[in-house]
Amino acid sequence: MLHYLTSRVRVMSNSKPVEKEKVFAEQLNRRFATIGFIAAVGAYLITGQIITGFI
Repeated sequence: MLHYLTSRVRVMSNSKPVEKEKVFAEQLNRRFATIGFIAAVGAYLITGQIITGFI
């Protein structure tokens, strides 16, 4: 899967290849952002507050 992503990025940009560490870091960042968003929506649904304890 990682090879597919790096080759796809390389074809799309037509510039120097992207290092696999950067691709992995972006995937990890995307996963943590998704978890944070789901946690925020869950907290809002449970408590009814946008920022629990403040608003």
